[in-house]
Amino acid sequence: MFKELRDDFLVRLASVMDEVFYEGNYTIITQGQEGRSMYIVVSGRVSVHIGGQQVAQLKQGECFGEMSVFDAEPRSASVTTLDPCACLVLTQQQLYDAIDETPGIAVNVIRLLSRRIRELNQDLNQVKQQLAEPSPFTPARPQWYQPMPFPPPESLARPGR
Repeated sequence: MFKELRDDFLVRLASVMDEVFYEGNYTIITQGQEGRSMYIVVSGRVSVHIGGQQVAQLKQGECFGEMSVFDAEPRSASVTTLDPCACLVLTQQQLYDAIDETPGIAVNVIRLLSRRIRELNQDLNQVKQQLAEPSPFTPARPQWYQPMPFPPPESLARPGR
């Protein structure tokens, strides 16, 4: 997100951010809770998961939580440390102040969000294609085929019983 910023601005921004340390298997963000800060992984790895399903692993230099910084909606996923982890925390107000001073940050944030949306769209399209493909275990039926309803049970009874 901050790749294209001048080094002097990065140093100033880093100076206002807090560095926090987490043990392994610690939940930093819980899906559904309100949040107004984003995190940058300094060391270690984190797992991003929705429900019990992991959707991403993030490592040094990657960030998470940026959506709630902008829209103040409940968190869309949970984030748990996989290893002991250090993160920089940037609050909503710190980010807004930084954007006021250097509008280029907003462009970088938009690029990050756009890239993540594109990746999600690709994943969604792959799932749709997999669901649309016939299963190799299900025999293909001609388009004209329409299954007939089962006859009522009494019509299956043998005469004379």
